[in-house]
Amino acid sequence: MIKVTIPRTEYKKLAEKAQRYEYIRQIISEDLFASPSTRNTKEVVESFRKTKKYNQKFLDSLEKGLKRSSFFQE
Repeated sequence: MIKVTIPRTEYKKLAEKAQRYEYIRQIISEDLFASPSTRNTKEVVESFRKTKKYNQKFLDSLEKGLKRSSFFQE
């Protein structure tokens, strides 16, 4: 085995890229086109609301968009 020496900054860049690659690989291995577990618009919006990460304007827009979708039915 040959020993290679690289600067610490280069090692950090390579390690970060490896972590990003692994993350993307995990995402891709999941079923991206699986149907949502529910078809209830209110249930979906309520799930988003419970996270407290989204403002009311976004939630209203989400609800409006889901109601227009042929997949989500009340």
